[in-house]
Amino acid sequence: MSAESAGPPSGPLCPEHGQALSWFCCSERRPVCAACAGPGGRCRGHRIRRAEERAEELRNRIVDQCERLQILSASITKYVAEVLPEKNQRAVSTASAARELVIQRLGVVRSLCESEEQRLLEQVHGEEERAHQSILTQRVHWTEALQKLDSIRTSLVAMLTHLDDLQLIQKEQEIFERTEEAEGILDPQESDKLNFNEKCIRSPLLTQLWVTAVLGSLSGTEDVRIDERTVSPFLQLSDDRRSLTFNAKKSKACADAPERFDHWPNALAATSFQAGLHIWMVNVQNSCAYKVGVALGQLPRKGSGSDSRLGHNTFSWVFSRYDQEFRFSHDGQHEPLGLLRCPSQLGVLLDLQAQELLFYEPASGTVLHAHRAPFSGPLFPVFAVADQTISIVR
Repeated sequence: MSAESAGPPSGPLCPEHGQALSWFCCSERRPVCAACAGPGGRCRGHRIRRAEERAEELRNRIVDQCERLQILSASITKYVAEVLPEKNQRAVSTASAARELVIQRLGVVRSLCESEEQRLLEQVHGEEERAHQSILTQRVHWTEALQKLDSIRTSLVAMLTHLDDLQLIQKEQEIFERTEEAEGILDPQESDKLNFNEKCIRSPLLTQLWVTAVLGSLSGTEDVRIDERTVSPFLQLSDDRRSLTFNAKKSKACADAPERFDHWPNALAATSFQAGLHIWMVNVQNSCAYKVGVALGQLPRKGSGSDSRLGHNTFSWVFSRYDQEFRFSHDGQHEPLGLLRCPSQLGVLLDLQAQELLFYEPASGTVLHAHRAPFSGPLFPVFAVADQTISIVR
């Protein structure tokens, strides 16, 4: 490419050739003189343009940029003047509506809670009155029975004491009637009518609200881990002692020990609970055959009998799944649970103050089953798995 000098030098000069910087080297992105841009110059082979063309191009670019900036400024001005006030007003309006909705919904919940509280307290009072009246009735009945027995005994003692043989024989019918009357008064028998029926406070609504409140107020779950000494040889325990995997083939690596279950695929937690409120969760999505619950430390560990089979004895309370069947089991009594779907996680809530055991679905907080009964000692979380893996969630 040939480069020619145009007119007398003006403005900055090339420091190497002393000529006007009338050209622009696109490769080095700097102005150069005609000598630099020529065949023997340092910019030979580079893409060269006239300086005024490059300047014109930059002017056009600046004009375009200024137009874009003007448009952007107008857009921002409009946004600040129109959109933001509208957004602010909408936010205020939406917040007000949300506030009213919260108040309205909590008002409904509060009203429902107050209504349920009143209903349950009335039931408690009614049950207390019923038990009290039953006890009073029994007291009157047995007081009369005592008076009657005393009267009969006094009469019989009088006959025995004051009558001669002939008179006693003549009183035979009366003696028979008195004896028969006494025998008609039976010994007192235990009756549920005399006991306060705690079922009167069973309320699905109260249970659900209570579980929801407990889950919302607790900061975390118990750090439950498996006691490796109890793990069945049909189970493999993970290194963190939170996962149990079923193996159909009995492991020979497990040394037999008094604590170990030797037949059923069971395992106990290392920690027991004696008081308070406790929650733990188990991931059960990969298993179609498992049991989760609590057991007393006296639970037998050996043999294939029901004594060591979870839910088939007085020592264990468990929620179980076999394929698509769910049930709650204790002491050989199995209560079917009509679940609409298989929970991926199973939560266990143990309230030892209320002597209550609940199983729930953590994702929805839905109570799957609630069991209330006195527990005779410290309770251990207990697990069984006969298909794939279950894991304690932490």
